[in-house]
Amino acid sequence: MGHKIFISYKYADANVKQINIFSWEHDTARTYVTQLEKYISKTSEHIYKGEGENEDLSGLTDDTIWEKLKDRIYDSTLTIIMISPGMREPHLNDKQQWIPWEISYSLKEVSRKTKSGEYKNSFSNALLAIVLPDQNGDYSYYTYTNTCCPTRCRHLNTNFLFDIMRLNMFNIKNPNAETCSSNSRVYHGDSSYITSVKWDDFIVDPEKYIEKAYDIQSKIEHYKIVKDL
Repeated sequence: MGHKIFISYKYADANVKQINIFSWEHDTARTYVTQLEKYISKTSEHIYKGEGENEDLSGLTDDTIWEKLKDRIYDSTLTIIMISPGMREPHLNDKQQWIPWEISYSLKEVSRKTKSGEYKNSFSNALLAIVLPDQNGDYSYYTYTNTCCPTRCRHLNTNFLFDIMRLNMFNIKNPNAETCSSNSRVYHGDSSYITSVKWDDFIVDPEKYIEKAYDIQSKIEHYKIVKDL
């Protein structure tokens, strides 16, 4: 069954691994989105609801851009967030950047008037974070294996993220968790509403992770969801 997918990302973040070997220009987060867009459009039954590779919104006002984005998010059921090393502008707060607004709107239940004059509510989207490799092909800026624990658990550097992402991770109401010998908190199972996966793992089997996000969405009442910035 196909899904409508919106992708949130920092367009010009060039702090990512080069995957287009035939280009003299350095790849950006947009290069990865283009790869994902091709998969959605040509390989799956899903519908891509984000901006196209050659779609230029730079000449539009912020208000006009936001109205276009809201239309696309409202009509989607899954929001994929591309985590990249330069996704955050350090000199701006979260409310001054697009990604947090896109995530917030994805989580809200929005009422809109249909062509027939009736009002229809959207539901909170499923959310999936894909972690892009840095220029050296490394993911440790965000995730790595924590060797201090016998289970060699995965560590996520959530402090690196926008607040609305961080607050929707490890947010299950009744966690299955323990404290290991290093006093680190180890969570088992689907502890986060925003599940995350490395690009190299995702691209091997995209459907596995897309359906995982929808499975978590079906249990949304088990999570403490933060929708506002």
